[in-house]
Amino acid sequence: MTTATQRVRAEATTRTRPARLAGVYRFELVKLLAQWRTRIVLAACWLLPGIFVAAATHASSQPTDTVFGRWMLATGWAGALVVLSFCCTWALPLLTALVAGDVFATEDRLGTWRHLLIAVRSPHRIFAAKALSSITVIAAMVAGLAASSIAGGLAAVGDHPLVGLDGRSLEPGHAARLVLLAWACASVATLAFAAVGLLGSVALGRSPMGLLVPALLALLLQLVQLLPLPVAVRMALPSEAFLAWRGLFTTPAQTGPLVVGLVVSLVWTLVATALAYLLFVRRDFTDLAYDGAGRRALLTGALPLVVVTALSVGVIAAVTPASGSGIERTKLEHSLATSYAHLYRLQARELHRPDVTEAQLRTAASCDKGGSLVQDSGPGNDWRCVVTWHIPGAVAVGSATYQLDVTADGRYVADGDGPKEVNGYFPVRTATGDSPNPLWQVDGLVDLLSSSKG
Repeated sequence: MTTATQRVRAEATTRTRPARLAGVYRFELVKLLAQWRTRIVLAACWLLPGIFVAAATHASSQPTDTVFGRWMLATGWAGALVVLSFCCTWALPLLTALVAGDVFATEDRLGTWRHLLIAVRSPHRIFAAKALSSITVIAAMVAGLAASSIAGGLAAVGDHPLVGLDGRSLEPGHAARLVLLAWACASVATLAFAAVGLLGSVALGRSPMGLLVPALLALLLQLVQLLPLPVAVRMALPSEAFLAWRGLFTTPAQTGPLVVGLVVSLVWTLVATALAYLLFVRRDFTDLAYDGAGRRALLTGALPLVVVTALSVGVIAAVTPASGSGIERTKLEHSLATSYAHLYRLQARELHRPDVTEAQLRTAASCDKGGSLVQDSGPGNDWRCVVTWHIPGAVAVGSATYQLDVTADGRYVADGDGPKEVNGYFPVRTATGDSPNPLWQVDGLVDLLSSSKG
């Protein structure tokens, strides 16, 4: 009798014990992958980028308005970076909205919370399983975008050196490592938007606004980044890592903005995930009419993230030397002169001219913004720079004029305004085919966090 009673009690204890996290995670992952929407998007991530890069290399014009777009015909690694730039603008926030932004709301729409709680018996494990399964699917999508774009570029153009944002030629092996690292850095920023998607899905219930929260946040941040913000405010935004990866392609690498952007993204990830967890475990699942947290979503969700941003602004302003917009005349002159020296050597090799070193060229730049009445700082398309250099054995000093369009995030495009033999347009025959004069249009990047004295 005693043995039978103990067996019954053991079976009852087993039935009431919460399901194991690994099993719940597999169940949630299968649920996500069973949705046709997830399957279609996942397949598109693994196929479309490669098709786009391969097709772009045969197009009559290249996406020169996108960073590295003008080098798509020169190397396959440029195509992966063009896709990354587009994904950081729209694709990655939308992916987080489709997956993380709907993973909790779908249970509200279907009314299946009671069944799930009876099966799992632990709201804590349900939250962990849904969060982990969302991150797994998003990671598979990001990996597909990276792998497909790299494969498409290498198949269409080949494994050739990549010209960085300081004009320096990067060997294929070095370029490959930097491209993979750039995608990894963008993935960290994607985690922040995924956490915001989880928060929106928990807080807003079956409301479609929960699905749109990451996309709306990305749109808002893009509009804000167009403004001439103080550099401390710009660096405190969770989307900064979507831009800061470009600093990897300068020598020395502009690691300051990248490190700040990654730290801010991780802080947003932890805070938004913790807020979503607290809202979820405190929810009353017996209320069949539950339709989101309502006003609590603003106080418990949005307000803490605003506080985190304000604190980040204060910390960044205190520990970094940059001030104002971070775009100053001396920084721009140094960046343009460095890029010109490297690209001059590239042009000399393509035209089979005698090689010279950067030290022999002694390249310098003098820039002015909007005339004498305008302060020489900040973004704008009214920058005008004159680059000078010395050719060994020649008495005359060479000069080239550029019109610069400098954006608020530190990127600039210098458009050559001179004879075609110097920085005008003319095709250069290279090993990969005809390409424009390397000195005609110059892509560059200013380190917003560096000190002008340095």
